Amino acid sequence: MPATATGHTPLPPQLLDQLAGFDTPTICNALEVIAPERRAVGFTTESLTCLYPGLKPMVGYARTATMRSIHPLQQTPQEAGQRTMAYYEYIAEGGPAPSICVIQDLDGARAGFGSFWGEVNTHIHLGLGCRGVVTDGSVRDVDANAEGFQMLCRMVVPSHAHYHIVDFGGTVSVAGAYFGHGDLIHADRHGAVIIPPEHAARIPEVVDTLTRREAVIIAAAKAPGFDIAALRRAIGSARDIH
Repeated sequence: MPATATGHTPLPPQLLDQLAGFDTPTICNALEVIAPERRAVGFTTESLTCLYPGLKPMVGYARTATMRSIHPLQQTPQEAGQRTMAYYEYIAEGGPAPSICVIQDLDGARAGFGSFWGEVNTHIHLGLGCRGVVTDGSVRDVDANAEGFQMLCRMVVPSHAHYHIVDFGGTVSVAGAYFGHGDLIHADRHGAVIIPPEHAARIPEVVDTLTRREAVIIAAAKAPGFDIAALRRAIGSARDIH
């Protein structure tokens, strides 16, 4: 299989499915243990709207792009069509699957003026192996988008305006995080985090340990007569769990 942009062989599908069984904060918790140097990097820090919070978390490899929508692109219809098809080819063939599209809107304070994302593009992207989008721009067609396609966005708007892809395949900045082509992304209604592939296989084991530790403290907090002494005992018991 082709390597990702970071040089890693794509992870086994069963591991990706296992990671999708955890929410994104749980992934962040595990990474804090496995790679403490990443406690303050690699995750979104600005609020995004999750259009379909009932969907399970999505896990996939980043396809990155930038877009604008306020002003029309100075190209002929033929040139614009070729550019758009090159972008679709990148989504389909630009790296391992499944993918997650990460699009930065370059229109600054007016980012989200027009939407690239709606009924047609969600169906195209889902058909090309993309599980969803993370964007600081906008989306639309809330009731008509492809079933199962997740959307994390800045806002919902009604119009395309002059939307067009500016570039694709480079590093983008979305919601306070930098994403590069091929990054392994985990995302849900809380936001998105980049998983270093070399640490991915350890995450389920670490999650299990953290969950059992937390269960001891939560159970103590729910018990009658909970006080600071009981909290100290629970924390001590939790620390002994490995």
